[in-house]
Amino acid sequence: MVLLDGKKLALMREETMKEEVAKLREEGITPALAVILVGDDAASSTYVNMKTKACHRVGIDSVTETYHSDIKQDQLLSTIKRLNEDPRIDGILVQLPLPKHINTQLILESIAPHKDVDGFHPYNIGRMQVGLDSFLPATPMGVMELLEHYKIDVLGKDVVIVGASNIVGKPLASMMLQKGATISICHIHTKDLASYTKNADIVCVGVGKPNLINKEMLKQGAILVDIGINRLESGELTGDASKDVEQVCSYLTPVPGGVGPMTISSLLKNTIIAAKTNKNINKI
Repeated sequence: MVLLDGKKLALMREETMKEEVAKLREEGITPALAVILVGDDAASSTYVNMKTKACHRVGIDSVTETYHSDIKQDQLLSTIKRLNEDPRIDGILVQLPLPKHINTQLILESIAPHKDVDGFHPYNIGRMQVGLDSFLPATPMGVMELLEHYKIDVLGKDVVIVGASNIVGKPLASMMLQKGATISICHIHTKDLASYTKNADIVCVGVGKPNLINKEMLKQGAILVDIGINRLESGELTGDASKDVEQVCSYLTPVPGGVGPMTISSLLKNTIIAAKTNKNINKI
């Protein structure tokens, strides 16, 4: 079994991006990312801190706007409008989830498409669906780059994606489809999950449920991309697959250290792309 080491690949990519950003700075272009954090959720704060540190490692300017969880929606929209109009800011990221009184979709749609480095705006989603240049959602983008690095070609493969979120499952299915894979998407209403996963060449799972996938649900030699991340009562971080899948998988992403670092790497990549395009035509 081969571990798909996202941490190692992300560090390699950072070295390349560091050189790229240095050249841009010489040309007077400084990529800049603005992150909006609402509330005091510990996991969200940790993610934002990791993204900020990664920006600093490659030379991207990073600004974090922090607000209390009781912020009014209009105030948040006003902040995004200001950042949309700020020529110094190339990318805008709103850390999810947002408080329940905030309309998340409205907030995501308020981000200018050419600064939408998370790839969640309908404009970017639509372009992605038809194979046009766009900002790709960071986690699916990271998964595809990880598979490509390990020379895992999805062309002609049967791929099962467990989880149908707009952030991961749906865009990942679209990217896989465009690469020639045959896709099945499973979700909470799927009647017999194992009947799908047992026949899959590649299984991608990201629903936030420990031990959802076990070795009995996979065929020998299957490739498992575990996108889930869960913290157990013991404090241990784990994915959505049980430990015994190692007995049957040919390739497996570790948790932590698999898809997570690639998500941040993809965000940095999108921010650099945004800096290049925004300083020229101000759109993708």
